[in-house]
Amino acid sequence: MRLNKEVLGEMRIEPGGPAKLDERSTKRVVSDWLGPRDHDGKDKQRKKVAEEDLREFVDELSSAQELLWANGSYSLLIVLQAMDAAGKDGTIKHVMSGVNPQGCRVESFKQPSAVELGHDFLWRCSKALPELGAISMFNRSYYEDVLVTRVHPDLLAKTHEVPTTGPDERFWKNRYDDINAFEHHLHRSRTRIVKVFLHVSKEEQKNRLLSRLDDPAKNWKFSVADLAERQHWDEYQSAYEEALSATSTTWAPWYVVPADHKYALRALVGGIIVDVIDQLGLKAPVVSGDSMEALGIARDELLAET
Repeated sequence: MRLNKEVLGEMRIEPGGPAKLDERSTKRVVSDWLGPRDHDGKDKQRKKVAEEDLREFVDELSSAQELLWANGSYSLLIVLQAMDAAGKDGTIKHVMSGVNPQGCRVESFKQPSAVELGHDFLWRCSKALPELGAISMFNRSYYEDVLVTRVHPDLLAKTHEVPTTGPDERFWKNRYDDINAFEHHLHRSRTRIVKVFLHVSKEEQKNRLLSRLDDPAKNWKFSVADLAERQHWDEYQSAYEEALSATSTTWAPWYVVPADHKYALRALVGGIIVDVIDQLGLKAPVVSGDSMEALGIARDELLAET
């Protein structure tokens, strides 16, 4: 099972081009692979197709991870960025449900510690990069330092990198350049990068925040900070537009995935990851002649046991 190239192309931000987030749907891709809505206006059939596709993507990702680990020639870094309540945690849980935890880890980046603030903004994430053969998924990332700090520049006062005159356009361009250079270095070092922005609408975010308040089992998910950040919605959209446009490159393009429908979101993310691994052309390692001889001896010994 593979996602249609038109679907992948539609979600990808062309390197050097604008993200155009305000023109992108948060509900579905134009090159829709799920089919029409049900006659009653509901999406039961579409949801069924998406869930079936996700199961196939999960199985294929499991097989691909085994080859990735066996070859040890590449690593995979998956970067997830989104507004609050866009579905990052659920996406990680469902898409990565079939992988072996031994070769995959999830890193979440919250407010930096005093030690982390004493280093450059890329340092804390560079420590969590995957080794060859492994997969790392970043739930938020170094992109927070061109998003949250762009909306709240006062946070830069805690760092040693902000100019004495305050952050200007040159400051942010330098950070974009640093990110592009960092990711280019990773690509040359055989780390393939999948960057996904979960594009949720303000209305859907409101519904999800309300569900956390209305359901006692979800109360723990709600944070007053989420509501405070929601007041800066337009500023965040502007920050994302500029950051994604400036850092979608040939070696690490951004994918904008409509996130209002979780069933479609998860299948699309799974399809993107499978497509990137497919491009590696991984094959099962070939066993040498000497090793084959040793395997034959081992087999004979096992068969000779009584």
